[in-house]
Amino acid sequence: MTQYGFYFDSTRCTGCKTCEMACKDYKDLPATIAFRKVYDYEGGSWTDAGNGVYTTDTFAYHVSLACNHCAMPACMAKCPSGAIEKDGKTGLVHIDQEKCTGVGACVTSCPYNVPALDDAKKAQKCDGCADRVAEGLNPICVDACPVRALEWGDIEELRAAHTGTVAGIAPMPSPDETTPSIAINPCPAAKEPGDTTGAIANEKEVTNVPA
Repeated sequence: MTQYGFYFDSTRCTGCKTCEMACKDYKDLPATIAFRKVYDYEGGSWTDAGNGVYTTDTFAYHVSLACNHCAMPACMAKCPSGAIEKDGKTGLVHIDQEKCTGVGACVTSCPYNVPALDDAKKAQKCDGCADRVAEGLNPICVDACPVRALEWGDIEELRAAHTGTVAGIAPMPSPDETTPSIAINPCPAAKEPGDTTGAIANEKEVTNVPA
């Protein structure tokens, strides 16, 4: 099986959210649901060193995330109706709308805050633009990025092409939880998963996606 995934270059991302908006437009999503979200992670402080001199360890960077089509999807493991499946050819994780009962177990179990319940109480999430991928195209977010911070393909090939990548940076959780299919080029300011020195500056924007 080919495991498709995303490469994200955090040294390039400016936080413009073009990827997010392109996804919402292509998928015709309501204002309350976003399949791709851009997290603004910031932290640090200024210290008075005396004599009018201040030092700082402040930092800020952006993390663009969609579904990571994990090797061990927590959403799939917790779904009581078996509505979430992993494609045997592409490794993409998708939701069978006919089987979904709207319990919301996927919403609460995903450590990446990906699935959401729509107004019809059906779970929705990024499917990797499976329709475009079937035609040999990239997911719409990849082609929309103006600074080419996103790439798509066989995750092992992406990791081989971009040496030094990692599977997670803050505010992402440890990749050990689900083995996400993502390769990230960390910017110099990037912190380790689980970091507590920073905070999500746009938390309401990325988490206020009500069911």
